[in-house]
Amino acid sequence: MNNKKVILKKVEEIVDSSRDKTLGEVQAIKHIGIDEENSTVVLLIEVGKKINEVTSLITRSIAKVVKIEYGYQSLVIDYEQARPENFAKKAKIIAIASGKGGVGKSSVTANLAYAMTALGKKVGIIDADIYGANMPKILEIEKLELNGTEAGKVYPYLVDGIEMVSTEFFVEENKALMWRGPMLGKVLKIFFEDTLWSQDLEYLLIDLPPGTGDVMMDVNNFVPDAKIVLVTTPHPSASHIAIKAGFAAKDLKQDIIGVIENMSFYEVGEEKHHIFGEGGGALVADKLLVPLLAQIPIGQPTGPKKSIYLETEYIGIMYLNLARKLMKLV
Repeated sequence: MNNKKVILKKVEEIVDSSRDKTLGEVQAIKHIGIDEENSTVVLLIEVGKKINEVTSLITRSIAKVVKIEYGYQSLVIDYEQARPENFAKKAKIIAIASGKGGVGKSSVTANLAYAMTALGKKVGIIDADIYGANMPKILEIEKLELNGTEAGKVYPYLVDGIEMVSTEFFVEENKALMWRGPMLGKVLKIFFEDTLWSQDLEYLLIDLPPGTGDVMMDVNNFVPDAKIVLVTTPHPSASHIAIKAGFAAKDLKQDIIGVIENMSFYEVGEEKHHIFGEGGGALVADKLLVPLLAQIPIGQPTGPKKSIYLETEYIGIMYLNLARKLMKLV
């Protein structure tokens, strides 16, 4: 008898209470393996919500099958949370964070998106900096309007091959956003659950708000597999707060993959002027035990978009190299 096939069939009949469907219906069993020598069954299962109320019920049900019915001594289950239904299933997600505002986090996000696109990748951006959303301005989008469906879903805005959503599309021009906590979750639901992203999207960049607040925690609930990149300047005040933000992300079990030091220096000829000091990026990276991925100097793009470097420019080439590093890391 092939125990693996029989156990798989029985496990597929178990219900995921967070989706009200059996594991078989949603093809939730991503891996099953049996180590006969050590009498161990190993499973990787995708659940709608990776919370104890859900996983403990599934674990108990599987244990009855594996241990009581088939006599195996050990059971090892890893759970991963499923992405929202309309969300890009295969996209690698990179969330760009910072400790404080004004470090160029949004411009770094935008330039990374263009660099990845130049490398032949299909890229999207979520402008999750709810109160300080300015991605449409950086990308020089004039018509702040999204198309939608009768079912209440929206299509991301397409600019230069990059898909993008932002709260700027939902408020009047030049009006401040005055939303409290519950509304923040609702707008994030639009981005993650009600936006019809292309299913062949390869990379999704999330421009997080500075600091550690509701949005960072809510984003983690929607996409706990997102990788975090921290942006800081060399200045001690920026790096000090970036370290705090990094440890907060670690407390949320988020995977920080590196640090970007922006506005590192201003170059005149062969001489570098460290306007905001030196060493901030390296300090953050050392404290968080992650690599310093790049030191981006102060500059001014010469192309048609005032905030986006051409891939032939000195800083544009830096972004191409940074994009390659990030794609390897994720």
